Amino acid sequence: MADNRNLNAALKANKDEFYTQIDDISNELKHYRKHFYGKVVFCNCDDPYESNFFKYFALNFNSLGLKKLIATCYDGSPVMGNELLLKFDSPETEPKRIAYKVEITEVDDYNGDGAVNLSDVAYLLQNNKNVLSRLHENGDFRSTECIELLKQSDIVCTNPPFSLFREYVNQLIMYRTKFLIIGNQNAIHYKDIFKLIQTNNIWLGFGFKGGAAHFYSIYKDTAKATDHREGMIRVSGVTWFTNLDINKRHEPLDLWRKYTPEEYPTYDNYPAINVNKTAEIPYDYDGIMGVPITFMDKYNPEQFEIIDTSTTAMPKGAPYINGKRIYERILIRRKK
Repeated sequence: MADNRNLNAALKANKDEFYTQIDDISNELKHYRKHFYGKVVFCNCDDPYESNFFKYFALNFNSLGLKKLIATCYDGSPVMGNELLLKFDSPETEPKRIAYKVEITEVDDYNGDGAVNLSDVAYLLQNNKNVLSRLHENGDFRSTECIELLKQSDIVCTNPPFSLFREYVNQLIMYRTKFLIIGNQNAIHYKDIFKLIQTNNIWLGFGFKGGAAHFYSIYKDTAKATDHREGMIRVSGVTWFTNLDINKRHEPLDLWRKYTPEEYPTYDNYPAINVNKTAEIPYDYDGIMGVPITFMDKYNPEQFEIIDTSTTAMPKGAPYINGKRIYERILIRRKK
């Protein structure tokens, strides 16, 4: 397994250049298609010339039944110009780092080959002057221009900067926007994010296979050779956060283990029992239980109540058993 040293270093240095694979986007979005019909989708952290979020929605504009697709770019991208040339640039010049927006209300088969593909999207961007325009500000999602576009949108879908995740989510909540975004699983422990999860204003999506994803990135990869992909970085512990309802969060977790004090010891510093695996939650215990953070992937708000995290609820900020510190826990209780 790869570790998260590069991701943590990126967070500390505010390095946020992680570009999502279109297959990963498609694998998650297939579960939400009903939510997008007739909606305005905003990708507000996405250079449309590089972002696979923009490409996904442009290519699926008609099949999703979108009303409009908007994408904004923050002063360009370190990898800008690798695939499509901005109409602001000439072939003889290097692509400029500029902030711009794209607004699409239709995608047609412009080249007449019988299908809508990237060449049609490229033609649209390069030939329709009403689609692509410069922003007056820098394209930051917090800028006045981008906030105004957010107010016009129904759903935001993107991979926001990891280092600004809390601020990004708080803005979406402030403007009561529906969203489907990528974030690090550790964000569950952030006080403000956890409160939103606890109150069922945010939940986890279907996630990445194995709880890890490969991103196109300018940073060095730490993955083992067997897991290495050229030009990409493997990041473990990433997932999807959303407030779009999905069947998954209403599926009950099958409980079959019987409680015994020997198998489920009580913490030294908190009146709750320890559960090592989500699959081992006892069916006959009505008190508070400490479960791994991976429980959130199975959380059903009709079956369980989220009480707190060990970080904030327990003395020393962590659970202890027989004087030994163990991993962070989510504190839950079964609903009767």
